Amino acid sequence: MKIALAQLNYTVGDFDGNTAKIIEAVNRAKGEAADLVVFAELSISGTPAYSLLEKVTFLEHCEEALVEIASYCDGISALVGLPIQREDGATVSAMALIQNRKVIRYVTKEFIRIGDDRPFMFGGSGVQYVKMCGKKVAIVVGEDIYKEQEYGRNADLIINTRSSQYRRGIVEKRYNDYCDMAYRYNKPIVMVNQVGAQTDVAFDGSSAVYNDRGGMVAMLNSFAEDFRVIDTEAENPVVELPAQNRTENVYKAIILGLRDYFAKNGYFKACIGMSGGIDSAVVGALAVEALGAENVHFLMMPSQFSSDESVVDAIEMAKRMGVEYNVIPINEAYKSLTDSLIPVCGGTPFGVTEENIQSRIRAIMLMAMANKFKYTILNTTNKSEFATGYGALYGDYIGDFSVLADVYKCEVYSLARYMNREREVIPVSILEKEPSAELYPGQKDLDYLPPYDVTDAILYRMIEQGQHREEIINAGFDDEVVRHIHSRLVKAAAKRHQFCPILRVSTKPLKPGVEIPLTTRYGLYY
Repeated sequence: MKIALAQLNYTVGDFDGNTAKIIEAVNRAKGEAADLVVFAELSISGTPAYSLLEKVTFLEHCEEALVEIASYCDGISALVGLPIQREDGATVSAMALIQNRKVIRYVTKEFIRIGDDRPFMFGGSGVQYVKMCGKKVAIVVGEDIYKEQEYGRNADLIINTRSSQYRRGIVEKRYNDYCDMAYRYNKPIVMVNQVGAQTDVAFDGSSAVYNDRGGMVAMLNSFAEDFRVIDTEAENPVVELPAQNRTENVYKAIILGLRDYFAKNGYFKACIGMSGGIDSAVVGALAVEALGAENVHFLMMPSQFSSDESVVDAIEMAKRMGVEYNVIPINEAYKSLTDSLIPVCGGTPFGVTEENIQSRIRAIMLMAMANKFKYTILNTTNKSEFATGYGALYGDYIGDFSVLADVYKCEVYSLARYMNREREVIPVSILEKEPSAELYPGQKDLDYLPPYDVTDAILYRMIEQGQHREEIINAGFDDEVVRHIHSRLVKAAAKRHQFCPILRVSTKPLKPGVEIPLTTRYGLYY
């Protein structure tokens, strides 16, 4: 049986574009004499579609697109994903089986375990078995593949369609899971996954075929569209999982996320506040790679507390990138504001109020650039800062889209070194300088947080591993340091609630307004 795996990048609600891509793949599969072409879960609609899944007109557009796709399926079968309504009106994720230009049946997903569409999706009937090319085929949607079934007895072949989001380590985990399942069921498995990004979610693709002995015989590209025809009756040689460099995968996920965020939302140009520090340098380099230097603008806004080295580094970064830039000192604006506040704040010591005024002036300038020239502002906050609230609300937290708020500070350095692997994209002077927001003379990040290797290790245990602070202290971390990080993490929830969309790449992103309830005694549980 010759099966075409069509791994395509869809856009939520772009029925014309998605349908055209699917039809093109159907025609290509026919041209390569495939018996069946398989698309990802929710391919017609794109995903996550959130509350659109509750709109009757949205679901009707999906059905209309399916009818058009079916009209091209002469001489070939197709499995196409879309949301449909149950008899009771609830929306389910389904794969439509098309044969001889007709929709023969729908196979629906039974278990809604993960994914952003979960609040708007309901369970269906689950796996179904169909006869194709003399073979009994099990069609399984999404995470239903993890439900123990009698596949070994009831099917000759398993086809699983997914919309599995990217997160660190998922490619390796998925590979191990499917090798194990193919071995246990003693049946070949064909898995087709979504690829592309939708706002803050990235799908890595990595669709694959496994033989009945648990060996992978084909794997499509990660983070890119791909198409492959596999003959399941042939003796396909086993291939190894390509070496997985997690920093490289995060890099590719971010580049894909940035490109799709701009392309799918109709944005063209990005503006970045360039400080001369590591975070803005990495965001700048990623933006140039994803969008092109001609579509990126750096705005440098030094205050009286900014070092000459930082200004020099920021300008050097812009020149290396070939990016248009402006240097606009904020000294006068800062003095004007602090002078205006003398009747209220006069006579009080310099502190966080005066520090945050600087970042909020910079936010105003970035917003002015965005309004005047239609720029999209890329936020430069990293996950270590985001988790601990080390940043000014309506200041450092300004932005339309956050590139690094799911990437810890130590990982930001890893990204920088990865981007410098062939040539010095980011000046070494930026990599080597001690982290500082330069909010007052001699200020360092160490004034507020422990060294980042310690901070990140504690945060990782709290967030990704779900450990209580007592467990972390028992693991050898300093009691006072752990309680300090814990206190900052829980107190910063309200600030995170007001943050912009975050490109998610970790197993436990701090999605604004979701990860910790604002009105719960959540401190007890961390």
